[in-house]
Amino acid sequence: MTGALVHYNRVARLLHWTIGTLIIVNLLLGILHDPLGKLFPAMPIHKSIGFLVLLLSLFRLGWRLTHPAPPLPASVPGWERVSAHTLHWIFYALMIVMPITGWTFSSAGKSPLTFFFLFDIPKLAVEKGSALAQGTHNAHVVLGFTWAVLLIGHVGAALRHHFVLRNGVLTRMWRSAPGA
Repeated sequence: MTGALVHYNRVARLLHWTIGTLIIVNLLLGILHDPLGKLFPAMPIHKSIGFLVLLLSLFRLGWRLTHPAPPLPASVPGWERVSAHTLHWIFYALMIVMPITGWTFSSAGKSPLTFFFLFDIPKLAVEKGSALAQGTHNAHVVLGFTWAVLLIGHVGAALRHHFVLRNGVLTRMWRSAPGA
């Protein structure tokens, strides 16, 4: 490893790990909601986490646009740089589009939308059985499985950088730079 490592700032790291954890939990709740629903209210919690991810992601996007990411190490080839940047922007899009598709098709349902049972979230004007409700439901499912696959690739790439290449890419997101 050559040169000084540059790290993400504390806010970026906190948002990354918080949103990432919420997304993984939500993907699991979404995929396993039928068996989990027998144990606890999986779908209301899934929807609440989705709203939280949406709010945090809008803040995170604003933070990212005003606080650029640290550069990748010089040893990272161009194709990997392009792949990493492309995947990160796909993740930003998914962090916003996924909750919106869920909100849209859930608005057509008869159950109220609540934020962790604390207060109601207004429903969008979507009719049950409409093309919009069905289309957003289908998109939500397809994007959810796509996101799960992309996350596995993201984690795999981070672990490859850490354990195989040993180039410090992963530590940029978990350790503070001196004085940061």
